[in-house]
Amino acid sequence: MKIERVECESLTFDPHNVREHDERNVEAIKESLIRFGQQKPIVVDGDGVVIAGNGTLGAAKMLGWTHIDIVRTKLTGEEAVAFAIADNRTAELARWDDQGLAAVLDSLNGDLAFAAGYSESELANVLRKAEQQAENEGIVFDPEYLVLVTCRDEKQQAEVYQLCQKENLDAKLVQ
Repeated sequence: MKIERVECESLTFDPHNVREHDERNVEAIKESLIRFGQQKPIVVDGDGVVIAGNGTLGAAKMLGWTHIDIVRTKLTGEEAVAFAIADNRTAELARWDDQGLAAVLDSLNGDLAFAAGYSESELANVLRKAEQQAENEGIVFDPEYLVLVTCRDEKQQAEVYQLCQKENLDAKLVQ
């Protein structure tokens, strides 16, 4: 496998792509690209048609990226189409360890949980689900209580954060 850096405009979205990327999904991809950069190449065929990574290419273009990393596959025709579906489907078949996910997300500093694709309400749901699962399994779960405060600007956010620090509360700044 050889990674190449190519112009985004030289690539074509897969006309057979059946994976839909709604606004929430595209925003999550964009946040990931902003925070972490491109950490894996997209897969294209010999003609520059994206086989895997249509959402990533779209998000990169929305961010104004002019170049992106790719790998070229030798798969063609039905095999390329089947791989494109498998690339998405195999991820769907995995499941989360809810308690482990909750612990990891809760341990992330600042906006990393959000850069990982979790909104405030989704993060709260993961924590609730993990607590319920622990209770169902008879595990003593030491709950943390989450309070989300929406501030009108960065100045107010800094003030609220400083108040929490004075009270020795574990607070995280999120944008």
